[in-house]
Amino acid sequence: MTRRSRELKAKGFDIINLSIGEPDFNTPDPVKEAAKEAIDHNITHYPPVAGFRELQEAIAEKLERDNDLHYKPEQIVVSNGAKQALANIFQSILDPGDEVILTAPYWVSYADIIKLAGGKAVALPTGIEEGFKLKPEKLEAAINSKTKAFLFNSPSNPTGMVYSREEMAGLAKVLKKYPDILVVSDEIYEHIHFSGEHVSIASFPEIKEQTVVVNGVSKCYAMTGWRIGYMAGPLFLA
Repeated sequence: MTRRSRELKAKGFDIINLSIGEPDFNTPDPVKEAAKEAIDHNITHYPPVAGFRELQEAIAEKLERDNDLHYKPEQIVVSNGAKQALANIFQSILDPGDEVILTAPYWVSYADIIKLAGGKAVALPTGIEEGFKLKPEKLEAAINSKTKAFLFNSPSNPTGMVYSREEMAGLAKVLKKYPDILVVSDEIYEHIHFSGEHVSIASFPEIKEQTVVVNGVSKCYAMTGWRIGYMAGPLFLA
């Protein structure tokens, strides 16, 4: 679909592409040059499972600089894209029958990742009249004894909406009542939005210890094919 839409657009057709989420830019030259230099220095062997220490430290610096989040390098795990980070998390925490709450519409892979880990995706519908955003009371009504995690995505794929700090505070107020529920925050689109500011739900201190942030370089640095993602969160997950 993506290839076909590009072909038609190149021929002059007015195409709106709603398929794959990929920036319109190529990877920046300094990144490509650094990769070439790494190859020339034979940095081509197996890395540590959680990623090179230097990369973990760089991610920790990024999280502090951009998101005011403080993590030790040991709390960061590098993965083959953000999708693998999500898969690792749910494979680690879910038992058969456990439920994960998420909002609909949602990114196509969420439900399958949860199902593959033995869990059940509980999708809470949101509509245009709500701004495609989940209300705190709706979240709390969905929580039960089987709820293991809340999968949160802002800025959202596919709706594009961005939660404000006040809206997140309402969700955090509910979640802090349930410290055993893991908040999985997918923030891969943090730098691709056109209104407001991106706020990480992990920045609310009352729920930080039960929150894991998932991010990567694909969207904000136009590096989709490089497959580099990461998670930052509690040590029991890292």
